[in-house]
Amino acid sequence: MSVKRVTVNYFRKMKEEGKRFSTLTAYDALTASILDEAGIDLVLVGDSLGNVFQGRETTIPVTLDHMIYHGEIVSRSVSRAFVVVDMPFMSFQVSVEDAVRNAGRIMQESGCHAVKLEGGVRTSSQISAIVSTGIPVLGHVGLTPQSVHAFGGYGVRGKDSPDALIEDALAVQEAGAFGVVLEKIPRSLAKRITETLTIPTIGIGAGPHCDGQVIVIADLLGLFKKFKPSFVRRYAELADTISDAVTNYKRDVEDGSFPDDSESYD
Repeated sequence: MSVKRVTVNYFRKMKEEGKRFSTLTAYDALTASILDEAGIDLVLVGDSLGNVFQGRETTIPVTLDHMIYHGEIVSRSVSRAFVVVDMPFMSFQVSVEDAVRNAGRIMQESGCHAVKLEGGVRTSSQISAIVSTGIPVLGHVGLTPQSVHAFGGYGVRGKDSPDALIEDALAVQEAGAFGVVLEKIPRSLAKRITETLTIPTIGIGAGPHCDGQVIVIADLLGLFKKFKPSFVRRYAELADTISDAVTNYKRDVEDGSFPDDSESYD
């Protein structure tokens, strides 16, 4: 029996019915297929791959080709989930024409279902132009990691200027985006934005009132030992599990107990 693919209409209906939906990041085939089989609704190929996959300090070095490469892998590894690929730094900021061209490349070459780009009022023209070509867009306001140097860090956004953030969210909606990510903002402000917008909101560090939630898969699995964002709930501690497994393997190789007869051919 074929599996029914999640579409933008699914997220609209979930918001209308007051139901929550789940989002997680993925950058490889194995992870993407596991998330899909588990019923995750939206799989985000985030430029967070710069931190998680490439080991970089920020997302800024991530290129369009990087995103297309990982987006193609994830897109062909799922059968139900809606796949969104991030537009990386400088792939949409220079001009509307660049934004449309690069969004088209992502869609055509990765096989994903939508693109995501950061910014509200300042990128509304890009969102509108991309949407007008038939490409679904997910917006992203609040803390936008590609602007980390302009912000001076990764602090909470919207405390001092909540109205500006609401204006950003409304601009994303008016430009035609099917949804918007709210990152690292006060939960009261996220609630207000969620109640104001007709499109669904997806929170990350934005409290419990958003229509959906997203976290980075490596955070959920406890793969980071040195850093844990305060808004993350770890559902596993795989860094410890993997370390133990590797240590045991090393021991067995060194003492000659691996491989044994059952793990060898006659």
